[in-house]
Amino acid sequence: MASVLPSTDYIPAFTMTNSLLQRTHPRGTLACALTGAGLVWLCLAAPAPAADWPMFRGNPALTGVAEGALPASLKLLWSAKTGGAVKSSAAIVAGKVFVGSEDGLVYALDLTNGKPAWTFKTGGPVESSPLVLAGKVMVGSGDGAVYCLEAATGKQLWKYQTGEKVAAGPTWVKAPKGDATWILVGSHDYSLHCLDALTGRSNWVYETGNFINSTPAVADGQAVFGGCDTVLHVVSLADGRAALTNDVGAPVAASAALAGGRAYLGHYENEFICMELKSGQRAWTFKDRPFAFMSSPAVTADRVLFGGRDKRLHCVQRADGKPVWKFATQAKVDSSPVVCGDKVVVGSEDGRLYLVALADGKELWSYEVGGALSASPAVAGGRVVIGSEDGGVFCFGAP
Repeated sequence: MASVLPSTDYIPAFTMTNSLLQRTHPRGTLACALTGAGLVWLCLAAPAPAADWPMFRGNPALTGVAEGALPASLKLLWSAKTGGAVKSSAAIVAGKVFVGSEDGLVYALDLTNGKPAWTFKTGGPVESSPLVLAGKVMVGSGDGAVYCLEAATGKQLWKYQTGEKVAAGPTWVKAPKGDATWILVGSHDYSLHCLDALTGRSNWVYETGNFINSTPAVADGQAVFGGCDTVLHVVSLADGRAALTNDVGAPVAASAALAGGRAYLGHYENEFICMELKSGQRAWTFKDRPFAFMSSPAVTADRVLFGGRDKRLHCVQRADGKPVWKFATQAKVDSSPVVCGDKVVVGSEDGRLYLVALADGKELWSYEVGGALSASPAVAGGRVVIGSEDGGVFCFGAP
């Protein structure tokens, strides 16, 4: 059930937005938060501002590119504390931030001052990154359920029960006939579930061979995701059947990004691959040291960026996967980078948030928050928000 909190209880909130989705859906109020431990920020059903960050990786193609620009250095604007680790990635929509925590709560915070509007208690840890769409917040929980909440109040609108925990963030797509909006979410019950956004009723269920930890990327009438069954699945949205399956040779925990008819993703056996969606053939493979890639990529017009458990942020050419630069941190980088203008922002499990130059990978700024950063940053309106495994949520902006 939702608890509406007094506006005086808590720490200032932040603001983040991404307009990539908004350009497609200018009236949508979409936002999503991290998975695991952390707060979940929800948004109001008011018209979206110029830029929002409504879901994991910012848009349904999961490209991880934010609109606007960031300064060469950032300042901590506020911090908040939840009751558990924050592995959920935040969503920012219409002046609200939404995020989940391992304390089992979804949090809605005011973007400008961090004060909580409400919290909602689920039956398990919330690792899932919230999706905010049309005044509603959709988020999964360790209790195996997908919840739809009213963004303004936190009131439960519907609940859909899967067979196991839901660690992945939901995404959305218009139904093939254009007469409805569908929600797609993976579960540890080995299945991808397609739900009606208004009612939560199931349209179809696609079964795989193991856990699904990633958010499906959607484009061109297809959903694309990897699983712990080592398979990259391309699923037709029209009927929920496989259009293509390709065994990539190792479990896939990170989400793929889609651009130009290709899927970009890493897997557990230290390969990052680019795959042609029509043929299932690899366009290129990047391989460095023997460490897994658990970070979802950011894809620009000519570059692909992703973190590795080799403690590095990698930048390669989008066309052929050849290295451009790599940036070293002090611990593994499961956090997924976000590109904003000529800069890249990413967290590391060394407890630091880094800002690096897109051109050459040189460090511009960093800030030590204390706890490990396995969550991914949300970037909107010149602000950066990220949760940490010590239960903190941090908002940064221009000095």
